[in-house]
Amino acid sequence: MAPTPRRVWPAGGRVRHAAGLLFLFPRSDRAHVVLTVRAETLGRHSGQVSLPGGVIEPGEAFEQAALREADEEISLPAADIEILGALSPIDIPVSGFRLHPVVGASDRAPALVPADGEVARILEVPVDALMARGAVILTEREREGSRITVPAFRVGDDEIWGATAMVLAEFLVMLGWTGPSD
Repeated sequence: MAPTPRRVWPAGGRVRHAAGLLFLFPRSDRAHVVLTVRAETLGRHSGQVSLPGGVIEPGEAFEQAALREADEEISLPAADIEILGALSPIDIPVSGFRLHPVVGASDRAPALVPADGEVARILEVPVDALMARGAVILTEREREGSRITVPAFRVGDDEIWGATAMVLAEFLVMLGWTGPSD
């Protein structure tokens, strides 16, 4: 699910650590994940679909940062989340972040509220919709004057690509997904 060509870290580039929460919950007897559409005012990644998450504060563990950011961005209380584990860190050279995805779950659907100025919309995406035939598309984006080919999950009118798509793909493989199919 990585874009091609894939960017690499510039020599001497500084890595900033961030954590994101891949949160699972049931709705209508189907497993769902929570994603956010970033507000247009947020710069480089504005308008993109992402995990609730952000910068890890000094002294904070990945899990603590993911839970804090989910509370700040979508009003998801940490007390309602059981941490299940972590997925592979993903480098995001365009913004200088190394994302540490954390998987958490609840046995009930949460009441979520988007943070003004940070989250334009909250998406509750059925896991089986991500695994469905035809859910992965190829699209193009422009990055710093170059065209890149980007695999993306299409869910309704939303495209989930980049680091968020890579995190979701790793998680789906753990559930038995064998990758995109036509």
